Amino acid sequence: METRVETTYYDRGTPAERWERARLFFDAKDYAGAARVLARLVEEVPEQTGPRLLLARAYYHSAQLRRAEAELRTVVERDPVEHYARLMLGRTLERQARHEEAERHLRIASALAGDFPQE
Repeated sequence: METRVETTYYDRGTPAERWERARLFFDAKDYAGAARVLARLVEEVPEQTGPRLLLARAYYHSAQLRRAEAELRTVVERDPVEHYARLMLGRTLERQARHEEAERHLRIASALAGDFPQE
């Protein structure tokens, strides 16, 4: 019964209200709480990039790196030039000691941001 009450709290309100609640949790560094709200929101509006990126960030900051990677890969598949998703994917892969994979995404993120090496 306790799980149902907890789930109901995180799922309560309109999508806009839950988005705001998730941002409050995130800003308070309650990344697990933010992820709970955002996971359901992303299921409801899978086409929206904002909630999925914030969910990936919440997973990243709560060391749920495989989940963060999955969300970021979804964003990058849908929008290959999404600079921030590329950057986050590279950092997520780095934290998993997958440096070769990370380097590719970090280079692309740099190029998309216009950060070219000076020669």
